Amino acid sequence: MDNGDGPKKWGFQGNAELNASSISVRGVLNRVYANLDKDDKRPTIPLGRADPTEFPSYQTTRLAPDAVANAAFSYNFNCYAPTGGIAETRRAVAEYLSKDFPYQLSPDDVYLAAGCTQAIEIVVSVLARPNANILLPRPGYPQYEARASVSNLEARHFDLIPEKGWEVDLDSIEALADENTVAMVIINPSNPCGNVFTSQHLKKIAETARKLGIFVISDEVYSLLAFGSNPFVPMGVFGSIVPVLTLGSISKRWIVPGWRLGWIVTCEPNGIFQQSGGD
Repeated sequence: MDNGDGPKKWGFQGNAELNASSISVRGVLNRVYANLDKDDKRPTIPLGRADPTEFPSYQTTRLAPDAVANAAFSYNFNCYAPTGGIAETRRAVAEYLSKDFPYQLSPDDVYLAAGCTQAIEIVVSVLARPNANILLPRPGYPQYEARASVSNLEARHFDLIPEKGWEVDLDSIEALADENTVAMVIINPSNPCGNVFTSQHLKKIAETARKLGIFVISDEVYSLLAFGSNPFVPMGVFGSIVPVLTLGSISKRWIVPGWRLGWIVTCEPNGIFQQSGGD
């Protein structure tokens, strides 16, 4: 009960820029559901969700939970894990991704995270030095801009060109970048556009980034959900042209978003990240 002795105004409040309704599709959907006519008894059909718990047709293979159960019952993984993640897991990710690369990744190139969302938070936070800026796609995934805002990292937006299959506007990249630009982000396959970049376009992105002296953050969470005539090509294939940080997770690959396992992978065989103090 308020006895009149409390403060006239509380000194805390939320950050409106990080409100879930403004940075996520689910937030928008929640607002739509909240405004439905409660007297309308017709069922709603969610066209934009594929929750594996709510929709059994999206269940993962039985091999996945069996593997997790076997690991738990082995009692070999109850310790505090190394900062970069358990060695066996890092090795498995390196071997898996290396199948598509012209060079071999090492377990030391892999850093594990609690899903790709935390991977984004780690990478953006590390890059947030004073006066730095990062180039983000428009349209894009709002989590990058939200994290940049929290980290006081300036976000500059380059356009994706719908008439060219949502390719990156490379001219705008060159116009936006300056001596304080640290990196550019691509999302391939795209979220939210759904397009898949061609190998030729990815190479042009790599060459442009190299010219500007910046590296590429390649969000490849949807790599196994590529549809259409363009096959998915990982950006790390061009790691010898420009340093690449690949972000990924098991959420979409294995239809287990609640398991929260993602990775950050340094994809460049020339040691530029180490030379630049980015290791």
